[in-house]
Amino acid sequence: MKAVVVKKAGGPEVLELVDIDEPQVLKDEIKIRVKAFGLNKAESYYRSGNYGQLVPGQALGIEAVGEVLNDPSGKFRIGQKVGTAMGGMMFARHGGYAEIISVKASNVFSFDGQLSFEELAALPESYLTIWGALDKNLKIAKGESLLVRGGTSAAGLAAISYANARGVEVIATTRNENSFEVLKRAGARYVVIDNGEIVDKVRAIYPSGVDKALEVVGAATVKDTMKCIKVWGSVAVIGLLGGAPVLEKFNLMADLPNTVNLSFFSSGLLGSESLPLAESPLNWIAHQIESKKMPSLLAKVFSIEEIQEAHRLLDSGKAGGKIVVSF
Repeated sequence: MKAVVVKKAGGPEVLELVDIDEPQVLKDEIKIRVKAFGLNKAESYYRSGNYGQLVPGQALGIEAVGEVLNDPSGKFRIGQKVGTAMGGMMFARHGGYAEIISVKASNVFSFDGQLSFEELAALPESYLTIWGALDKNLKIAKGESLLVRGGTSAAGLAAISYANARGVEVIATTRNENSFEVLKRAGARYVVIDNGEIVDKVRAIYPSGVDKALEVVGAATVKDTMKCIKVWGSVAVIGLLGGAPVLEKFNLMADLPNTVNLSFFSSGLLGSESLPLAESPLNWIAHQIESKKMPSLLAKVFSIEEIQEAHRLLDSGKAGGKIVVSF
């Protein structure tokens, strides 16, 4: 079967499309024929040698969508449309950059709508991460306000769209004035230009501060983001777009506003007993997109033979949505 692997760390040019043996399905696993998969920064970091130990000959990718080939448990039927994310993909087993994968059953979920595999491939990692951060960490509720710091990233756009669909008023940030319309179409009510300090701009719209914030940029802006939050509000960090996750000389009394909650969400929890995917709203989101009630995240589709070109776009940060690769 075809799979994309790396044998040494480097740029997109180290990605190789090779033939490897089909994996066996083990106990508590499900075998899937991959139809498409989304690209993530984690795979770029991994390819570059900056995220875990490279496993030569093992397919990259932390998510995929496709059809069930074999399920020993009988939970899913053969040919059923499914998706998968995390669960050791890319590190402990072949990831989604392979024609056929065997993955943990706890990290598989079904789709029952009519969206194409390419559209579905734009959903799992982005929306499952947003679900964990917004519903579990921040516990968003209808009528609240939410700041999305780093709105034009795939995760940021997913957060805006999902929060808006849940009745939350969204204010999103971007460093590029040309992204205004993209963020508005995603569902942001307000858009502010981010020059590193936005507290005055946010407070001009919400004098007492926003209820909650999703921090996609990371350590570079989180102190400023916390200043935008009202009393008893919360911030959840999910991204590292701004660099290393390190805060130098963080003063708990001066930098952490009184009563503001700061937390972090990692998608590594997906599929665990603490965050079972059976509870996720992913199929509902797929139906919302199918019915045009939520916008599509899909920015561009590449073939598997174009994987290096796809990674160049990923590294550029200019996709304006989710990059998907199809078999």
